Amino acid sequence: MSGKSLHRRGFLLTAAASTAVSTLPAVANAAPASPRHHRSATFRWLGTAGWRIDVGDRTVLVDPYLSRFPTGLFTGAFDPATPLAVNPAAITAARLGTPETVLVTHTHWDHFADVPQVARSTGARVLGTLTAYHLGLAYGVPAAQLSPVKGGEVLDFGAYRVEVVAALHSRNAGYSMAFPGVRLAVPQPAPATIADLPEGDTLAYVLRVPDGPSVFLMGASDFVERNLTGLRPDVAMIALNSSAATFDYVPRLLAALDRPRVVVPVHWDDFEQPATNPPPVAPADRNRLSAFVDAIRAASPRSRIVVPEYDQPYTF
Repeated sequence: MSGKSLHRRGFLLTAAASTAVSTLPAVANAAPASPRHHRSATFRWLGTAGWRIDVGDRTVLVDPYLSRFPTGLFTGAFDPATPLAVNPAAITAARLGTPETVLVTHTHWDHFADVPQVARSTGARVLGTLTAYHLGLAYGVPAAQLSPVKGGEVLDFGAYRVEVVAALHSRNAGYSMAFPGVRLAVPQPAPATIADLPEGDTLAYVLRVPDGPSVFLMGASDFVERNLTGLRPDVAMIALNSSAATFDYVPRLLAALDRPRVVVPVHWDDFEQPATNPPPVAPADRNRLSAFVDAIRAASPRSRIVVPEYDQPYTF
């Protein structure tokens, strides 16, 4: 795989040079480009589809999952009865700052399990589906902090806007998904295993900074093309597809987004291993990640591809 158009330090990385992702070739740092915007945002990848986004002194989180407990998913011994094991110390160590908003794409454990702890400890407002709303209540998050959304909303937070996009969850090789379903009421008792956290419908988001960048954020690898028309983000964080069940996933997605100038693959790491750089990749996923990067390059040759590392500050 060629290193052409692949820039791991992406968005003009402000940190010192870091270790190369083991499955991808290291490339030289590109010369900083002239700023395209008067305002910037700083992004730190939390792993999986999670991000910490700082816009000035305002912090937004996306799918913050830090506990990273084993379920057997990457070893061929997946156990749906795995107990939910939220680790407050891991959440604290992740340096999430003082978030005011948490965006939840869907409620599978690797996206939602840590959200109630984050919300209760910081007072952050949680945006997500009605399932996320009911699960938040079940875990003791005050209703005043929970904002159910469906897709189509454009919410103004002053320093940034959030556009909610109705989306779809990834399909596995059997054209299905793990733990389908929604929560139409507050579950009692609160969910105790990963199987108790259903997909709960899926959303994507566009975060727009006035006079600054616009960024598309997805947490699962499927989408509704018509819902992406006209979004035209500067940057797209797109999830590694879990199978070939979705037709022409990468070309259709990037065309619908009007081929963003920067594309960032996410949800490719082994999130049951410690979050150390280079990010761990399950052996079965190494070739898939390489093929994913090649597919991005083929579908959008002018896009800069950024393979992120954990907790590295990337800015526009």
